[in-house]
Amino acid sequence: MKWKSLMASVVLGTSLVSGGSLAHAEKSAENVSVETPQFVKDNIKSSKVVSKKAVKKFFKDNKSKLKINANKNLKFVKSETDDLGMTHYTYQPVVDNIPIANSRVVVHTNKKGKVISINGEFHQDAPRNLKQTKKVKKQEALDIAWDSLDVSREETNTVQKSLSGETFNTLNENNELVVYDNDGDYQLAYHVELQFADPYPANWQMYIDAETGEVIQANNVAEEATGTGVGVLGDTKSLNTYLSGGTYYLYDTTKPMSGVIETFDNQHYGYSNLPGIYVTDSGNTFYSENQKAAVDAHYYAGEVFDFYYDNFGRVSYDDQGSSIRSTVHYGSNYNNAAWTGNQMIYGDGDGSTFTYLSGANDIVGHELTHAVTESTAGLVYESQSGALNESFSDVFGYFVDPEDWLMGEDVYTPGVSGDGLRSLSNPNAYNQPDHMDEYQDLPVTEEGDWGGVHTNSGIPNKAAYYTISNLGIEKSKDIYYRALTVYLTPNSDFSYARQSLEQAAQDLYGSSAANAVGQAWDNVGVY
Repeated sequence: MKWKSLMASVVLGTSLVSGGSLAHAEKSAENVSVETPQFVKDNIKSSKVVSKKAVKKFFKDNKSKLKINANKNLKFVKSETDDLGMTHYTYQPVVDNIPIANSRVVVHTNKKGKVISINGEFHQDAPRNLKQTKKVKKQEALDIAWDSLDVSREETNTVQKSLSGETFNTLNENNELVVYDNDGDYQLAYHVELQFADPYPANWQMYIDAETGEVIQANNVAEEATGTGVGVLGDTKSLNTYLSGGTYYLYDTTKPMSGVIETFDNQHYGYSNLPGIYVTDSGNTFYSENQKAAVDAHYYAGEVFDFYYDNFGRVSYDDQGSSIRSTVHYGSNYNNAAWTGNQMIYGDGDGSTFTYLSGANDIVGHELTHAVTESTAGLVYESQSGALNESFSDVFGYFVDPEDWLMGEDVYTPGVSGDGLRSLSNPNAYNQPDHMDEYQDLPVTEEGDWGGVHTNSGIPNKAAYYTISNLGIEKSKDIYYRALTVYLTPNSDFSYARQSLEQAAQDLYGSSAANAVGQAWDNVGVY
């Protein structure tokens, strides 16, 4: 399965990484190419655009350049105006009014209504009509998806109870008819999502051929890594807790416009005990050894929430105010932490490779940024787009903890100072390339780290280092957030990321900042 993780399995041999003890059966299409996104901002004709109707005219006026028939190939999704006064019109590419999976097109206008750029997956070679016949029914596709897994629906359909007494089901199923781009062969398929916590953390993204019933692709993209109380490193923290029946819970209801931040103890059981039991204390002083991991998980989840809210006004990872649930003491000597699609899990480490993994705020920032990426750019987790997925998590992990350029140094190899999992300033020190001359063209398999997502992330990481060193943290984090949430699209490669970051810098801080971003990417050989 694909895990959006802190490390690659070739480093640890566990699933803090891709693979390991949480790995289960996976089918994946071989040699599937994806639509390369385009970023167009030169030589485009534009009268004043202030409405959906005006955007339609813009597409018509630029049909020869863009080669898009907006009437037939694009479906309007939404328009949003940001704090700069720019309006962004988002469209879904379609064939026969059926959405093309993992695709979007966005038109960006300035406050005067002038179109400054258009970007996304244009699918200019997509057919005008589909020749394929839909023979498989929607429910049949869902049954095929379940039959392809090594667990049954009944095994995953477990019920948990929240602190308020409400019950929630850990199983979530979604099923949508889409057009799937299989190496330029556009075919009808069902996009099936199966998310559950028991008997293992899963967020299965599956595509079922609507004519033959074949499983075209199946990836588990559950994302891994990694009130007063004492944390993992012995520091005392102030905690937001909840009092009920004379007992204090690690249950934070103070976040604005949001759900809660709640923390559980798995008691080393593993899959079958998620989310576990609430972490409680009779005196509101979480000082015991067993509570240290929970103190940090709870505190840092709140810190990452605050980082995104205070800097960008983002309400939780999905900007919809979803609750953030964390579970500590997961498994036995578990060298891993994971975002499973609906919660965080943290192992205690084996005491040698890691100590309690919740003890590093940059790991928590890294993993929750995977969740932000999932709900914004949707970067596909393989090859260059996957390396960008990892890199943006590293970069925002740095923004959360900017004391040094290392990742995970607080919990990695306890007792050994000065080392970490990766370095933004010196990727070569951790066997990562820092220039395209060193790019590793790896196979898109588990053994190949899904095309080198953890390996080649060193290149955009080094570009981020150059950007931050030149522009400073404040400007850089604004630029990176805007690129992630406004310009990047699912299949972005390194060159496209450069353009997105340059455009974000231009929007926010003008040409000098855009030039600085461009120079940073020049330095790593991405032109």
